[in-house]
Amino acid sequence: MSAERARITIFDTTLRDGEQSPGCSMNRQEKLHLAHQLDRLGVDVIEAGFPIASDGDFESVKAIAAVVRRPIIAGLARACRPDIESAWEALKEAARPRIHVFLATSDIHLQYKLRITRDQCVEQAREAIRFAKSLCDDVEFSPEDATRTDPDFLCRVLDAVVEAGATTLNIPDTVGYTIPSEFGDLITTIRQRVKGIEGVVISAHCHNDLGMAVANALAAVAAGARQVECTINGIGERAGNASLEEIVMAMRVRPDRFAYETGVVGDQIFAASQMLSEITGVPVQPNKAITGRNAFAHEAGIHQDGYLKNPLTYEIMTPQSVGVPDSKLVLGKHSGRHALSIRCEQLGYQFDRRALDDIYRRFVRLADKIKKVEDHHLLELIRDTHKPSGSATPLIEPMVAAKAAVGSVPSPEASGEPAAEPTKPFPVGPQTNAFGVPVPSDSQHEQTQQEDYLWGV
Repeated sequence: MSAERARITIFDTTLRDGEQSPGCSMNRQEKLHLAHQLDRLGVDVIEAGFPIASDGDFESVKAIAAVVRRPIIAGLARACRPDIESAWEALKEAARPRIHVFLATSDIHLQYKLRITRDQCVEQAREAIRFAKSLCDDVEFSPEDATRTDPDFLCRVLDAVVEAGATTLNIPDTVGYTIPSEFGDLITTIRQRVKGIEGVVISAHCHNDLGMAVANALAAVAAGARQVECTINGIGERAGNASLEEIVMAMRVRPDRFAYETGVVGDQIFAASQMLSEITGVPVQPNKAITGRNAFAHEAGIHQDGYLKNPLTYEIMTPQSVGVPDSKLVLGKHSGRHALSIRCEQLGYQFDRRALDDIYRRFVRLADKIKKVEDHHLLELIRDTHKPSGSATPLIEPMVAAKAAVGSVPSPEASGEPAAEPTKPFPVGPQTNAFGVPVPSDSQHEQTQQEDYLWGV
C-alpha cells in the first residue's frame, strides 16, 4: 500500500437530509448546537438546511453560517432562481459558503414529477448552475435519482453543469436502488466520459433502502469519488442515509482495503451520536454499528472469556477510538463463570471454586427469568447464597486463602516476603494483555475454559 493516502471529504447532511427523517425535525437552537458538535467532529462540509423550505430553516442556515467558521457550510436549493437566491442570502456571511443545487434526471421523475423533457432538464440544470456560480464560487450539483437515470443522459447533464461552473458533482442513489458493483461502475463511467471531470470533485450520496448505503458509498470511493455525503447514526429519508461513523471507521479499521483518510476526530463520534439522539428523541438502535449500546457489549460466555484475556479476540476497534467510555460485559443466561467471577470481584467479593459453582448455578436460573442480571440482583443473590463469613470473601481484606485456592500466586509465608497489601478489587491475576486487561492463570483457565465454551458464539 502506498504511503500516501487519498483524502476523502466528509459532507455531513444530518441537518438537512437527516432532519427529513420522520420525527427528526430540529429548531434553530438545536441545529446550531449540533452544528458546533459536527465542527468538533471534524467534518469538512456541513449541509445546514434547505433555506427556501421555511423561515425557520432559513434562519438556522444563516445562524450556522455566521458562527461555524472552519467547515464549508452548504445550503440546498432546487434548480430555480428563488431557491438559489434564498440559499445565497442565508449563506453569504459564511467563511466558506457552498450552494448545493439539485434537479431530478431519471425518466420517471421527469415524466411524473417535473413533467419536463430531457432537453428541458439539461437546459434548466445548466442555467441554474450558471446563476448559482454568479453568486458563489463553490457550487455543487446533484442529479436526483441518478442511479435510475439513463447513463448516457446522465453524462449529458453532467457535461452541461461542469461547463456552467459546477465544482462538485454529487451522484445520489436517491431511493437506495443500486448495489456496490453497479454503483462503482457508474462512477467509473462518469470519470471516463464527462468532459472536464478532472477539474471537479465526484461525490456519492447513498440511501439505505436495501441496506447497502455504506457499501455503496465505499464502492464509489474505490472507483474514484472523493467526497461522501452521510449522516450521524445514518438518519434520513425512509430507511436513512449512509452512516458517517460506519464509513469513517471502515476506512480506519481496514486501511489494507480502504487506503483513505478523513479529518474526522474519532473520539467525538459517540458524543455526536448521543447529542443527535437527545435532540430528536429518536434512540439509536441497540445493535447499530459503532454507536449502538451493544456495539461494545458482550454476553456470551465464550466471548466474555476471550475478551477478558484480550479484547482483540472479539473487538476490531477500541471503544475509546470512537468516544465510547468502555466495553460492557452483560450478565445474562449465556454468560460464563469467568465473567461472573470478575463481576463479583468488582462488587467486592471473591469466591473459591466450589462457592463460585454454587453461585453460578443460581445465577443461570435467575438469568433465565429476568434476561439481564443487574448489580443489585447479583448482590442479593450473593447475600442469599453465602454469608460474608463463609466462602464469599470481601476483597477489602487480604485474600491469602483465596490466592492459595487459585494457585496462581504464592503465599507471603511461602515466599518469605512481607505480607501483601489488601488486594485491589479488580483484577486479581498478575498477568495482563496488550490492553491492560488481566489474564487468568493457567490453572484457573483449565478449570473454567470448558464451561465458558459451552455457551458458544
